[in-house]
Amino acid sequence: MKKTHKIDFSSDWNLAPAPESTTHFKLKDTYDLFINGKFVAPKSGKYFDTINPANEKVLAKVAEANEADIDLAVKAARKAYDTIWSKLSGKERGKYIYRIARIIQERAREFAVVETLNGGKAIRESRDVDVPLAAAHFFYYAGWADKLEYAFPNRKPKALGVAGQIIPWNFPLLMGAWKIAPALAAGNTVVIKSSETTPLTLYLLAEVIQEAGLPAGVVNIVSGAGLTGSHIVNHPDVNKIAFTGSTAVGKIIMKAIAGTPKKSTMELGGKAANIIFEDAALDQAVEGIVNGIFFNQGHVCCAGSRLYVQESVFDVVVQKLKDRMNSLNVGDPLDKNTDIGAINSKKQLDTISKYIEIGKSEGAEMYQPTCDLPSKGFWCRPTIFTKVSQSNRISQEEIFGPVLAIQTFRTVDEVIEKANNTPYGLSAGVWTDKGSKIFNMTSQLRAGVVWANTFNKFDPASPFGGYKESGFGREGGLHGLEPYLKFE
Repeated sequence: MKKTHKIDFSSDWNLAPAPESTTHFKLKDTYDLFINGKFVAPKSGKYFDTINPANEKVLAKVAEANEADIDLAVKAARKAYDTIWSKLSGKERGKYIYRIARIIQERAREFAVVETLNGGKAIRESRDVDVPLAAAHFFYYAGWADKLEYAFPNRKPKALGVAGQIIPWNFPLLMGAWKIAPALAAGNTVVIKSSETTPLTLYLLAEVIQEAGLPAGVVNIVSGAGLTGSHIVNHPDVNKIAFTGSTAVGKIIMKAIAGTPKKSTMELGGKAANIIFEDAALDQAVEGIVNGIFFNQGHVCCAGSRLYVQESVFDVVVQKLKDRMNSLNVGDPLDKNTDIGAINSKKQLDTISKYIEIGKSEGAEMYQPTCDLPSKGFWCRPTIFTKVSQSNRISQEEIFGPVLAIQTFRTVDEVIEKANNTPYGLSAGVWTDKGSKIFNMTSQLRAGVVWANTFNKFDPASPFGGYKESGFGREGGLHGLEPYLKFE
């Protein structure tokens, strides 16, 4: 008789606080725009507060770029491209990129704490995922800078010119690395806009770029909301737009650049299917479910927000998942024991709360652990919904929070049809002990990334991107270099 094992979650999980120190660095009171190698006051004259979403305290004031500021940044990038960067050998470009990677490593602790303060994510994720991966992307693309002709044999690669880049608020440092590193390696110069809610680590990166001795104007960093981004998109001297964000904004950008010679890549929303077969190692699968949807508070475009469990193991998987959820620590993001930090903003918390109410009104059955939440800041308990139907909005629409919609399936064909029945196609996950089943599933799932017996794993050498309304183009790997090149 097969012996069953049960993980004991009944012990005392009230761990002693283990807060990360914030005394090893000091944030500035004000952050100006980084244009032409210097921090400069904005022509707009405007600054906005950026806050800590865990306690709503103001961390710093940050400059807001207007059209004149963007024009200055693009002119600086064009001049740097024409006079310096495009004339450097790949070997020399690689040295600069390599230096950036090394300095990020040296300042890793500072980057991790600031990323957590500004974004609300748990320090163990900033420390163990965001910062190491950001450095790894710079290392990876530093290696390609002098090997472009080997990367694309029998073709003559040439840089595009000025790349306009817009990144979201959920992984500001990592998304900055995803965009800046391949652009520089390919020989382009950059104007990149941070999110209005999480701009601080991109300005720390500006300090790193100064320290690395990068020629003035090669990388220009600005901040602001959608209007600022539109000035980058519409600037006539920008050669390529690289955008990561919502599908709705991606569509606006594509309309704006239609008919222009600008190249583009879009990394947009997702509603990933995470599929658990009855032959999977269920305890590991439950960890994969938790990592898939609760990582970074669910603020992940490729989050496993739709869970499909084979009917024969549904009850045991859901019970294991609830047991595991009861052990998750929700609270101070700087505490090293924290699993789930703060929601990034009140606006996003309102969006998540709206979808939780929609789920209940649609007749789905909600479960949340009874954990205490801090009195200040923006918080949401990890949430799962069962008795969900394929047509429910919580099963179809991107929520971008720690909310999981669970359904069952009986056959392979059924779950493939359900998994593909969405406007999105960014990522998916398959859990089974059968290799043949993995290959069958991964060849039929319409998703840019499919993880097998894991979820939310990233590597700079591995391309990332989506199908359908999840966008086009790839970031990471050789595929991430190509959109920054033209071929003669």
